[in-house]
Amino acid sequence: MTSAFLSLSALLTASVLAAPVAGAAPQDGGPAAVPAGWERVEGSEPARIAGSDGRDRASAAAGRSATDLSASAQDDDSGTFALKSVRNGKFTAAEKNYASPNTGVLRARSTVVTGGWEGFAFEWHEATRTYALKSLANNRYVAVERNYTGTSQNVLRARSTGTGTWERFTLYYNEGADRWALQSALNGRFVAMENSYTGSLQYVLRARSLDVTGSWEQFELYEIEG
Repeated sequence: MTSAFLSLSALLTASVLAAPVAGAAPQDGGPAAVPAGWERVEGSEPARIAGSDGRDRASAAAGRSATDLSASAQDDDSGTFALKSVRNGKFTAAEKNYASPNTGVLRARSTVVTGGWEGFAFEWHEATRTYALKSLANNRYVAVERNYTGTSQNVLRARSTGTGTWERFTLYYNEGADRWALQSALNGRFVAMENSYTGSLQYVLRARSLDVTGSWEQFELYEIEG
């Protein structure tokens, strides 16, 4: 297993990967194929892998109390995690104070894990072999907003009290790169971080990529222990 920190050469390699077209509306079509070099992760494997990497509460939360971070997490075998974008090096937060229709939208904008805003319970669903992500900020499940239009289409938003196809994701891990990727069960697209967006949706997470093309779709996973 590789270290939680990439070498300088690896960072330079990642920086020259082709970037998706910023602001492009997602296209309808069949589900994306499993990306080369990636493997599907299931059950409690995220906690085992993330833990073996040393990506624990101390690394991600800068000394915050584990109790503070996981108080609203539902007990399950999958674990509670913080999701850090490889593209901009920021942790994903659920914007629970945003006004409708973007209440609970997910943005990679935090430099540290400050509390429940950046925490997500990964709940494994055996029947569909997918995960649901539950925000610790508002106790809502993350959904893909397929019916939104324009550049907001397919944004991720913590807004659901239950789970269905909209709220389910397949999780992939690349051992060689020590990176994670999320694929929406709703549209088969991989989640990308919109680094080039401006305004209130800058750094928003959106299920719109056909493949894992580079750092836009890649994340680090930090386990929040409690």
